[in-house]
Amino acid sequence: MKISSIHIYSHDGQRRDLRFRVEGLNVITGHSSTGKSALSEIIEYCMGRSSFNVPEGVIRDKVAWFAVVYQFEKEQVLVAKPSPPSAGASCSMAMLRRGTQLQTPAFKDLVANVDDDGVVELLSRLLGIPENRTDVELEHSRDSYDANVKHTFYYLFQKQGLIANKDQLFYRQNEPYQPQAIRDTLPILLGVSSGDRYELESRLRTAQRDLRINSKQLEQARNAIDTSHEQAIGLYSEARSVGVIRGGEGTDGTGIIETLRSALSWKPEMIPDDDGSRISFLEEELSQLRQDRRDTQSRIDAARQFAKRAGGYENEAAEQLDRLASIKALPKNPESGEWQWPFSERNLAMESPIAAALLGELKSLDSELRIATGQRPKLESYLSELTSKVDEIAGAIKQKEAELSAAISANEVISQMGSRNNAAARVVGRISLFLETLLPNEELARLEAQNRRLNNKVQELEDQIGADDSNERLASILNTISVNLSRYVQQFNAEFSPYPARLNLPQLTIIFDRPDRPVPMARTGGGENHLAYHLSALLALHLFAAKNNRPIPRFLLIDQPTQVYFPSEQVYNDADGSIQKTEADADLDAVRRLFELLLKFTQDEVPGFQLIITEHANLRDHWFQKSLVEGPWTKPPALVPEEWQST
Repeated sequence: MKISSIHIYSHDGQRRDLRFRVEGLNVITGHSSTGKSALSEIIEYCMGRSSFNVPEGVIRDKVAWFAVVYQFEKEQVLVAKPSPPSAGASCSMAMLRRGTQLQTPAFKDLVANVDDDGVVELLSRLLGIPENRTDVELEHSRDSYDANVKHTFYYLFQKQGLIANKDQLFYRQNEPYQPQAIRDTLPILLGVSSGDRYELESRLRTAQRDLRINSKQLEQARNAIDTSHEQAIGLYSEARSVGVIRGGEGTDGTGIIETLRSALSWKPEMIPDDDGSRISFLEEELSQLRQDRRDTQSRIDAARQFAKRAGGYENEAAEQLDRLASIKALPKNPESGEWQWPFSERNLAMESPIAAALLGELKSLDSELRIATGQRPKLESYLSELTSKVDEIAGAIKQKEAELSAAISANEVISQMGSRNNAAARVVGRISLFLETLLPNEELARLEAQNRRLNNKVQELEDQIGADDSNERLASILNTISVNLSRYVQQFNAEFSPYPARLNLPQLTIIFDRPDRPVPMARTGGGENHLAYHLSALLALHLFAAKNNRPIPRFLLIDQPTQVYFPSEQVYNDADGSIQKTEADADLDAVRRLFELLLKFTQDEVPGFQLIITEHANLRDHWFQKSLVEGPWTKPPALVPEEWQST
């Protein structure tokens, strides 16, 4: 993407055309206040920036429309935008045209047909910026966003006040939020965040969303199954109470559903009114279950008390045994394994009553301790069995309570509806509705299988993204750029050129690695040096982008770079594009070296690269005069013709 031409229109329909060579060096030189510095603002305005930053004065007063023709490899794109109405500060409406060789439109044909978002989307796509998303951590307050053509502005424009600024390397770096935007988007533009990574992240977001939906559906299904079992028990009890179901069919999960299905075949018949016997029967069963639970719990409490006492005895016996063993007072016979008195006859050829007594006591302790510890596994098994039984009884009590509640409700319905047949019909209807809404086991199994599959998919995508080597690749790319940055600094013969220079992305500056300490650009001196550092960084970045086909436009606009080679700003402004004044006042060798280096960049380093320089200096060299877009701008000529009328 390069600049083919710039066009401005007066309010009465006149047009001024400024055409550039899309390859090589383009120089515009001349007097101050002729519109040279406004060119970058016009280009930026027509690249989708809504803010209108053209300086107040002649241009704002006399120009109605601005247009820029952008040259791509296979086509041209014209973007035209009106001057903001009522001296406004912004305008987002634009006119867009595409073609292989566009004709400049007449004033009467200028009609807005798109907004800035459309301009940005088209230019970004034609430039080849891949689908992307800035990587912003969830805990940060800022949002993720897509990198687009507007994020290349930082590397396309070097304005007059920036070109020799030691504290600011890139355009707009001093504005709020822009430094972070540079850090977020430059890796994308340099190819660190690849299209494959974006595709993986997009697929991961989709898989995570599907997993959240599935997990919610699965949770609802499981809750429905838990609730449906209680509902089934209640309906079963009601059906028995009103005579729809006879006999004592099982009430386990599968059996109760089949029993309820059989209830759908119920037909009205002559049935005596309920005498309440089922309610009495359920109350008796419930009372017996509660008694069983109390009995079982009492046995558990007794077993735990026994275990506690046994544990206390074991502890005391073990402590006594440890006290004897700790001083090795009574070692065991290595041959028989029996405890032996150390002063026994075998050892000292004498008998001792004390030895016999202690040996007897130790033997008794050993025996009792083995018995106590041997009973512990049986006791633990017994407690586990009783605990399971209590849980089982608790479940049965819950089920019987549901049956009793349903039976009582059924009897109330019978009394309200006048007959058991009416009540039965109502219960059958409720059973039918319940069975229709019952989630089949196959559906639950399907949701569980889908949940496992989505979990595996999310894990696989997270592993693939986690294996990404973005940080290493970014470091490698910045090292490559820094090598060429150092080379250009040496060609400018700037201070610190003997030391390696590197582009520091976190701090957005250049750092020189001296052996004793690193030196950032902000701690260096001299406008000529700062100019060299700025241009070296931009040339190195564009060299990498061009060699690796990265989506950064192949042009760079530099505003008044040679100002640092004149004794003062006033002397520089007075040069007014004059060869004689340039030769008289400027460091001519430095000026010539600068332009020769830039020309070489467009011819040898990146053939076809477009450099646009706006200047006050002028050189008589043939190659420089050939680079002039027009003759030196005076008043007139200038960007805006003098005869145009103001609004």
